[in-house]
Amino acid sequence: MAVNIEAARTFIRTNARIVERRLAEFYLDGEETAAPAAIAGLEAYRNGDGGFGHGLEPDALAPESQPLAVDSAFDILGDIARTTSNPATRTRAADAVRATMPYLAGVSSPDGGLSIVFPSVAAHPRAEHWGDGVFAPGLNPTAKIVGVARALGIEHHWLDRAATFCRTAINTPGSVGDAHSALCVLPFLETDTDHDWAAKAYHDLRSRITELPLFKEMPGPDYGLSPLDFAPSPDSPRRELFSDESIAAHLDDLAATQHDDGGWPLAWEPPGHASVLAWRGVVTLHALRVLRAYGRIPS
Repeated sequence: MAVNIEAARTFIRTNARIVERRLAEFYLDGEETAAPAAIAGLEAYRNGDGGFGHGLEPDALAPESQPLAVDSAFDILGDIARTTSNPATRTRAADAVRATMPYLAGVSSPDGGLSIVFPSVAAHPRAEHWGDGVFAPGLNPTAKIVGVARALGIEHHWLDRAATFCRTAINTPGSVGDAHSALCVLPFLETDTDHDWAAKAYHDLRSRITELPLFKEMPGPDYGLSPLDFAPSPDSPRRELFSDESIAAHLDDLAATQHDDGGWPLAWEPPGHASVLAWRGVVTLHALRVLRAYGRIPS
């Protein structure tokens, strides 16, 4: 079945958050002015401590700042910075990342690691997988947060401490234990200054990435990350990690799973209807961008 692009755009305009609506204008329509508007929309989720909260990651609706929400914000800011042709927009994205550094330094463990959420998350609606909010500091999300900041040229004393934490963890057998952790580690390795060490670690991860829990080499109904989450465009440096067969199968599946309302479905249960719509706005925009990047729908 052909992808109904207009229905997907209508779904985003009708149901998605303002951040995703402006990002759709930026990524799909080439409206450069929408990118700084999306960055401004992110600031509505920022707290006085410099972190992000208020359900920016729709599975955790705690108003308090959470590293999980910072991770979501940095995903958006880093992607805008990579995509924009406007130096002022890239600077604005970098400034938003830089403004978060004091918060991260203040909530990290003594060795620089971040827990993905804190117990305060349990006092508010949340998806079941966040449980009581007790998580040890780990590569998810520390490695990706560091990777995004380094890619933007940010310098801060916490980044050095966090990078040491990440290198130590990556060198520990079994530390990259699932696909989510791998997705965090790759941008860290891609920005590390010790190129020889990073290349070896990248090779080691590459050799087993398709065997990690929560990775879906081929489409299926269960939750998991696909090659398209790692390589959302054919020119991604991570595209070579996956077979042509796997990429093609997931593109076919993505094109076939659009719902009649124009949006794409979820494979997990968010904590409420608003979170469902927020997430569906995120995944629908992602689906359109990926399908267009791989030539499955017109630009």
